[in-house]
Amino acid sequence: MSVLPRRTATIVFLAFAFAYFFSAVLRAVTATLAPTLTQEFALSAQDLGLLAGGFFFGFAATQLPLGTWLDRYGPRNVILSFVLLAVAGCLSFAAAKSFWTLLAARVLCGAGVSACLMAPLTGFRRWLDGPAQLRANSWMLMTGSLGMVASTLPVQWLLPVIGWRPVFVLLAIGLAIASLVLVWRVPGWDVGEIAGGQPPSYAQVWRHPYFRRMTPLGFFNYGGMIAVQSLWAGPWMVRVGGADPLHAAAGLFAINVCMLATFWTWGLLNPLLHRRGLGADRLIAAGVPISLLVLAGIIVAGPAAGAAAWALFCVSSTFVALAQPAVGMAFPSALAGRALSAYNLVIFAGVFLVQWGIGLLVDAFGALGLDVVGAFRGAMAVFLACACAGYARFLMGTRDNAQDPQPAAP
Repeated sequence: MSVLPRRTATIVFLAFAFAYFFSAVLRAVTATLAPTLTQEFALSAQDLGLLAGGFFFGFAATQLPLGTWLDRYGPRNVILSFVLLAVAGCLSFAAAKSFWTLLAARVLCGAGVSACLMAPLTGFRRWLDGPAQLRANSWMLMTGSLGMVASTLPVQWLLPVIGWRPVFVLLAIGLAIASLVLVWRVPGWDVGEIAGGQPPSYAQVWRHPYFRRMTPLGFFNYGGMIAVQSLWAGPWMVRVGGADPLHAAAGLFAINVCMLATFWTWGLLNPLLHRRGLGADRLIAAGVPISLLVLAGIIVAGPAAGAAAWALFCVSSTFVALAQPAVGMAFPSALAGRALSAYNLVIFAGVFLVQWGIGLLVDAFGALGLDVVGAFRGAMAVFLACACAGYARFLMGTRDNAQDPQPAAP
């Protein structure tokens, strides 16, 4: 067990946050570019959903080996290797000439940044005490929201100046600089700390009742929130609400600013809530129904539901983000990389399925004769039903998470 001094912990957090910022820009930029890419490559809703979901497919595909490598080799070594893949993916996307090359590059980008959150969370499990872990997790997500803010209006302003391809070249440069910062500031990993005793394995994670309880919630509710924030809020504003691309980008900007402020607030409140005995389970149980009611209201409102409604949905959905550190703290530090990566696999498999699934449903409902508004409403209604099922499974699960908020000895 090794708890970092406050100053060192702050520097390490900032180094990881710098890389995660560019990861978040890369993740969310598809929503801003959706009108441009749709026009240039003649994409259908299904194609657009698959393109955005391809990022999360690449992301999810690496999670199981990633967890093992994080536990074995440490956050710094693993994230450096992965960031180089992301640089290659950005450059490939910038050079793409067809939908399939775009998709392949997008998958590579997703695989490349897949360690940008799991690496710091794995390190925090060993380097920080419990309240500091909760705060660091929320503020890493805040950094991600800052990146998503940068992916909206700033990118929209750049498009008429330099075009969308140079944007990805700039992202590749930013990620390359981030890799140098990580080499400079992140501490190494003492493999000896986890070498003794029974080798950790994913079987210990999958069998854990608390992990199983949180899985549907992570898949549908958490994954669905990211799917909406990073893609479908934009097309809804354009195709259902009638907004032009600039106003849609402004709406996405507002949504992500709200998310940034929300995660900042969670970072301030989490240690206080932890000391008062308000754990993740109680907060999730109380908060998730708000997001379900908001989504139902959006479906009913249809074209009247704009950026403010989607911002309220995303903000009210942030209760599910408490599940990730809760899962990590349910396991000893020797299993932290595997537990966190396994849960991240659940989340981003959900993002992929929801992003692509909404596109498939929009096209399917359109083929059945519904207009655009009806097709989007029908697709979101199916998503709402799945999110309600995920929440119901959470409520029915056994409340047996003996969380250890302190870094556990190996």
